[in-house]
Amino acid sequence: MARESVARDFQAGDGERVAIVGGGLAGCLLATLLGRRGIEVTLYERRPDPRVAGPERGRSINLAISARGLAALDAVGLRDQALKRALPMHGRMVHPLGAGQNFQPYSADGERAINSISRAELNQALLDAAEATPGVTVRFSQRVTGVDVDAGLLQMQGPDGPVTEHAGVVLAGDGAYSAVRRSLASDGVLDDRQDFLEHGYKELTIPPRDGDFALDPDALHIWPRGTAMMIALPNLDRSFTCTLFWPKTDFEALDTAAKVRAHFETHYPDAARLMPALTDDFAHNPVGSLVTVRCWPWVRYGQGSVVALLGDAAHAIVPFFGQGANCAFEDCIEIDRLLSETEGDWARALSLYQERRKANTDAIAEMALDNFIEMRDRVSSPVYRLKQAAQHAIERRSAGRYVSRYELVSFSTMPYAQIPRRIRRQNQVVAAGVLAVALLAGLATRRLRRRRP
Repeated sequence: MARESVARDFQAGDGERVAIVGGGLAGCLLATLLGRRGIEVTLYERRPDPRVAGPERGRSINLAISARGLAALDAVGLRDQALKRALPMHGRMVHPLGAGQNFQPYSADGERAINSISRAELNQALLDAAEATPGVTVRFSQRVTGVDVDAGLLQMQGPDGPVTEHAGVVLAGDGAYSAVRRSLASDGVLDDRQDFLEHGYKELTIPPRDGDFALDPDALHIWPRGTAMMIALPNLDRSFTCTLFWPKTDFEALDTAAKVRAHFETHYPDAARLMPALTDDFAHNPVGSLVTVRCWPWVRYGQGSVVALLGDAAHAIVPFFGQGANCAFEDCIEIDRLLSETEGDWARALSLYQERRKANTDAIAEMALDNFIEMRDRVSSPVYRLKQAAQHAIERRSAGRYVSRYELVSFSTMPYAQIPRRIRRQNQVVAAGVLAVALLAGLATRRLRRRRP
């Protein structure tokens, strides 16, 4: 089908039905943005209403919301509300085995922070915002099983059996294991690649101690152990949500409470003392998978509809840079921006969306994988700490000309794809400067030697 004829079919505001699949963070944000444009939106979520049923136990990693996510929340008036329910973390508190803990600030000035917030609480706030937006309808317990792009039909399984509904525009934010992506890939047109780490994750808890935080709440705590690591993020109730990252086969080896307790007392002794429910959490919380999704194209045009993937459905990443939600929110903002740029032309807007976002999501996927190695291996090294201190010293003296990768990712909205290029340029300049200083020092030494009698 010609792109021009598709553009005529899908104009915002012409009565074309818009369906969003997935009532998670990105789906709710996008529904709110579109509803504010006067677009009629139906949001389909496979789960029951989480505000009634509660979150799934051990389902997900706590969120670290930073500059990109805050900018997106600000667009729907939720920034301040989110920050009130978040705790700022100004750096990492590293817990090496057999040594004292050490604090590593995220920014050169020590003032900038990422924000720990409950995924469930943020999702509920976004659901409330979506439902309060005129034109947005939210339907729970509707599990989308496939999409017929040419017929413009969504296939679902509801509480009373199979359901089929028409939608001219389908925006799928239904997660890393997206049913919509799987449906689009079934005919071989969409290239769908999923790369799993050998590691899984399991959530654990450090409760309050004597009514207060058991650890410093101003930091993201890391226990780096080479092939494994554990992290802990603070919560408003003064507990910490811990996440253990470990090869899945090793999880299976701890098959008794005694083995669990012994392992933690050996490898995480300072944390084990603070975890009275450790063995129960370990036994009952599931082991989650860590996957990077790379697929293309994200957008499919048919005779009856246009379908686009977003968030984890298009580009799931591992959580080690804390950018999954931040990146998905940027997808929503980009779609909203492009609807303005194209004057509501859905076909053009979604085509531009995938072209502009793909390189950025590929870049953060690679940086997140690299940060896993940094967090589990490098952060406990004295050499790493010296390097970080040197980087921060250069930053403080360079008036913005040198900025660390972490700060560019977490404290700016610079497109992700530009960050590796900027870091390479910065490193080249620093290396050239070091070489120049070394040469000048060598010349000065030679001159001094010549002057000596």
